[in-house]
Amino acid sequence: MSRTRSAQTDPRAILRDGLPDRYLTPDDLSALLSVPVETLYQWRKKRTGPPGFRVGKHIRYDPRAVHAWISEQSAAA
Repeated sequence: MSRTRSAQTDPRAILRDGLPDRYLTPDDLSALLSVPVETLYQWRKKRTGPPGFRVGKHIRYDPRAVHAWISEQSAAA
């Protein structure tokens, strides 16, 4: 199967409301918001950024929570 074909059938490649239909990693969120990963860690420490949660030793972000946080930031501006 070609790479293009497998990317089309990969459920992680499906987008909903402009966000992936899977939990986001800090690298994903960094790319999405165009901010350094370190900024995300500082926001998490200060509890000012999008809410994240731990899966073992890894941080993940729910795309719906990220979308809600972005909407809040837009409304506050």
